[in-house]
Amino acid sequence: MNFNISIPGLKDVLVKNVEEVGEYIHVYVEMERKPHCCPKCGSQTNRIHDYRIQKIKHLKWFERKTLLFYKRRRYVCACGKRFSEMNTFVECYQRSTIEWNQAIAIKAIKGKTYKETAEVYGTSPTTVVRRFDQIAKEAIHPVTELPKVIAIDEYKGDTKEGKYQLIIANGITREPIDILPNRYKKTIKRYLQKHGAQVQIVIMDMSPSFKAAVQEALGKPVIVADRFHFCRYIYWALDKVRRRVQQNFHAYDRKKCKRMKHVFHKAKDKLNNEERWLLERYLSMSEELKQAYELKEAFRAWFTRAKEIGSTQIKKVKYELEQLLIRFKTEGILEMSDVIKTFKNWQTEILNSFVYNYSNGFLEGINNSTKVIKRNAFGFRSFERFRAKILLTHQFKGIGIHVG
Repeated sequence: MNFNISIPGLKDVLVKNVEEVGEYIHVYVEMERKPHCCPKCGSQTNRIHDYRIQKIKHLKWFERKTLLFYKRRRYVCACGKRFSEMNTFVECYQRSTIEWNQAIAIKAIKGKTYKETAEVYGTSPTTVVRRFDQIAKEAIHPVTELPKVIAIDEYKGDTKEGKYQLIIANGITREPIDILPNRYKKTIKRYLQKHGAQVQIVIMDMSPSFKAAVQEALGKPVIVADRFHFCRYIYWALDKVRRRVQQNFHAYDRKKCKRMKHVFHKAKDKLNNEERWLLERYLSMSEELKQAYELKEAFRAWFTRAKEIGSTQIKKVKYELEQLLIRFKTEGILEMSDVIKTFKNWQTEILNSFVYNYSNGFLEGINNSTKVIKRNAFGFRSFERFRAKILLTHQFKGIGIHVG
């Protein structure tokens, strides 16, 4: 039987027969006979010693699992050395083709679970894990030196190493660099002392332990507070005022105010007619809530202006922030006292966010994808494997999952 079709992964291979056996496709193949060099003495020989049939797993054909039955020649040299012929589709001592191994390694990275990948390729989860560990060992290189701009953030990993882990990313290229087994101050400090000699700017949320670890390890780097994290203190304070005030409303208004809480967070100039009517109604029912809302709008106006002029007129931005905090204090709203204290403690880092225009938003996106990986796999107990899964997922994000 003659086959003139070019089969992916089986170039230069002679296909002698194809048959369907149950859910499998059996493909009988062999290589063209040609002289080979003896690995012992280097002389050429074309003398065949014997043939051996080798069963090899290959990629699916039309959603059917495929087995290759390779009729392997063994040559014998005049010096007495016996050796197998060279081929292009399966490595020595392997029972699966090169393309099958490549496909399962990529699927182990991009797929949801190792078990699902194993079912698709007709193998065991243990084999998939071995392939994954092998590519992780080859593709993930140890960190020698961190870049000048880094971003750090925590995520909930729930591994054997602890409940929370810390991820470090490049603040410019936005690619994850490394993951630490926990978020302890001593762990971060030790890591930065070892690898952070070139670090000049650190982007982070408003965590006192992160700040202390960075300052103790790196001296006086520029710390940039993520804008989202300091803005939410204002909205949290407004929400606390709303929850306290609405307790005195009528049952209908209390429930309606709770359901429509987003109108208090939304920019005033972006409200529709119904939202504007509801906002005015509830602000008219409480003078304190109205004052808190006006403070939020004043902060929003300062924030918008700071983004526009912060890179060139940071002293003016600082003065306007100080005046805003004085207004917060003058109003005397209890829930705003924490905001004043936080903004004063983090004033330099907050102002840095407008000077350098860096953000941790991309790192939050990475953490969201990490949550999806964790949920799909029903959690990871091994920190090293979870770390490798996260780093490799982003390293190979440009490769499609439809392989094999």
